[in-house]
Amino acid sequence: MTTKLIAPSLLAADFANLQRDIEMVNQSEADWFHIDIMDGVFVPNISFGMPVLQAMTKHTKKTVDVHLMIVDPDRYIKTFADLGSNILTVHYEACPHLHRTLQAIKAEGMKAGVSLNPHTNVSLLEDTIKDIDLVLIMSVNPGFGGQSFIENTYDKVKQLKELITRKGASTIIEIDGGVTSANAKALADAGADVLVAGSFVFKSENQIETIKELRAIANS
Repeated sequence: MTTKLIAPSLLAADFANLQRDIEMVNQSEADWFHIDIMDGVFVPNISFGMPVLQAMTKHTKKTVDVHLMIVDPDRYIKTFADLGSNILTVHYEACPHLHRTLQAIKAEGMKAGVSLNPHTNVSLLEDTIKDIDLVLIMSVNPGFGGQSFIENTYDKVKQLKELITRKGASTIIEIDGGVTSANAKALADAGADVLVAGSFVFKSENQIETIKELRAIANS
C-alpha cells in the first residue's frame, strides 16, 4: 500500500507569522505544503498573491502543491513554475481547453493537477485522466477555510478510483476541505492518497503532534 500523504493548507496559517508556520510544517511529518491561490472572481475570496508565494517558497523544504482557484489559469502557468511550484492544480470548471492546459503545466516541469468542485462529476475526466497527475476533490465549496465536510465525497473518491483503475492511469487523489482525524481513515480507505488539512492542523494546540496523528490515522 502506498503511503498516504498529509498536506497542511497554509490558507489556515497565521498570516502575521507565516515564516513560523512554514518552519513548523518543515519540521513536522507533513509531506507537502498546500497553497491556495484565489482571485475573488472564480471564488468569493482573495488569498495569496505572487509576492507572498515567492516569499513562502524561499522557506519551504517540502513539495509545494499550488491550487489555483482562479479564472483563466493559463495566463499564469509559467509564473507559478518560476515561483517554485512543484504541483500546479487548475479547476476543471475554469479550463475550456483542459488538455492544452495540462500539457502547458507539464511543459514547465510541474506535475499537473485538476480540481473538481462538489457539484462536478468525476466522469467528466474520462478523456483526460491519463494526462492528469493528481485530481483534487473539493470536499467543501471552494473559497473559505473552516467549512463542514460534504459526505458525498466518499462516493466521489470511489468513483474516481474506479475510473483511474479502469483507464490504467497513475493519477493520485487529493482531498481538500473539512479533513480531520474523524474522517481521515474513511477517506484513505475510499482511495484518497493525499489529505489537505487546514483549520484542523493550524487551530490545534500542538500542530506538529496533530500532523503526526493525522498521518498515522490515514496510514492505519
